[in-house]
Amino acid sequence: MFYGREDLIDRLMALFGKCTSSLVTCRGRRRIGKSTLIEKFAQQADARFIKIEGLKPRKGLSNADELANFAAQLAAQTGCEETPPSNWLNAFIRLDKELEDSRRMVVLLDEVSWMAHYDNTFSGTLKIAWDNYFKKHPKLVLVVCGSVSTWIRDNIIEDGSFYGRRSLDLIVPELPLCECVKFWGKAATRIDRREIVDVLSVTGGVPRYLEEIDPGATASENLARLCFSPKGLLREDFDEMFSDVITRQPTFTASVMRTLVEGSRGVTEIAEALGLEKGGRITDALSQLEEAGIVASDCGKNPESGKDARAVRYRLRDNYSRFYLKYIEPEKSAIDSGAFSLGSLDRLDGWESVMGLAFENLVVNNLRELVVPLGFGSALLTSAAPYRRAASRGGAHDGVQVDLLVQARRAICIVEIKRQREIGREVIDEVAEKVRRVPHRDGISVRTALIYEGHLAPIVEADGYFDAVIPFSRLLRL
Repeated sequence: MFYGREDLIDRLMALFGKCTSSLVTCRGRRRIGKSTLIEKFAQQADARFIKIEGLKPRKGLSNADELANFAAQLAAQTGCEETPPSNWLNAFIRLDKELEDSRRMVVLLDEVSWMAHYDNTFSGTLKIAWDNYFKKHPKLVLVVCGSVSTWIRDNIIEDGSFYGRRSLDLIVPELPLCECVKFWGKAATRIDRREIVDVLSVTGGVPRYLEEIDPGATASENLARLCFSPKGLLREDFDEMFSDVITRQPTFTASVMRTLVEGSRGVTEIAEALGLEKGGRITDALSQLEEAGIVASDCGKNPESGKDARAVRYRLRDNYSRFYLKYIEPEKSAIDSGAFSLGSLDRLDGWESVMGLAFENLVVNNLRELVVPLGFGSALLTSAAPYRRAASRGGAHDGVQVDLLVQARRAICIVEIKRQREIGREVIDEVAEKVRRVPHRDGISVRTALIYEGHLAPIVEADGYFDAVIPFSRLLRL
């Protein structure tokens, strides 16, 4: 079940247009399909493919175990000797002997941070191996991949010793919504669209989660099986995902993430929620979460000045993490004992509010699909992010919060994102008030748009207030 990713595969395929080898870093959230992407790329390129995955660190293991694991996987795929090498340079030299110059080669070093876990000279040794061995194979694409994106960033991307050596840094995002729908197969056009929306509001565009969807079951049935049953994939995956990708202060970093469950916050607000002083510890945690694809920093431009906004706000962009922390984590004991029973999703406490935030995430995370429908197809966007302005203490201006503020040189668009069973004319009044409160420079046109899921009263479109009215089904292409 491999859908989408054509643009990423095209970027990888272009590497074979060169006459030299290529070193690629590949990053992205756990379960996002990084390894599968590289394997599919090798298949489409008709290349010989070698994949070696690091052994997950645990108590009692050592660097010798990682080296033995490397040797065993290499031997299984090439027939070379299986004797564990004494160090990583010898391991890489053994790999080099199996590379061919006469045909395309794709080598994937997967979960590279696990390989390097017990040896702090690993990245330096990899650089030596690249310079002296690997790069001499003109048809080689060597991919260094892993879920711990901070390790790749710190040890390869931002390490000066690799400067000028990387050909491509590939960041694998969630699947676009129109690709997510394909996991429902032909049933997608026959079932209530809300069933799809509810599931996507929990899974986001994470392929591994979507693979588990039963198209013939309701959203409640799918989520009851995946989230609220003992050993369910989404019941168990959070702890494993979090421990795998957050390598520094995981307990504290989790507490930072929990402050974002109910909505976005700035660093000062996060510090206040934790009862701490604003400082580098919180910033470091947010950096790890952002690198792991769990949190997004929304800055954007100040529409009044056109300059970067002073305050950066952080939102929990990963829909699964929000759902887990809100609904699964508090019920873990009951779930594991088999005592938890899910009747219907809307009986969960605060369901509509939480799913409203999740729905906003789905839309904002798929901004690329919105550029043309919003009327910015030929314009160069200067900013696109949620916008918030606090009320002034003296009452000079009112506070305002915009789900998505899209800005170009000569225009801004105030986008309302609404998930509601019945959407009436009141949405026009809500947005009109936001238009009044959002400051902007002279000579700037103000547009309005509504992206919605639910039943839209005919008067909303007939009124003509919105410049664009976009049903969510358009993003799903249903």
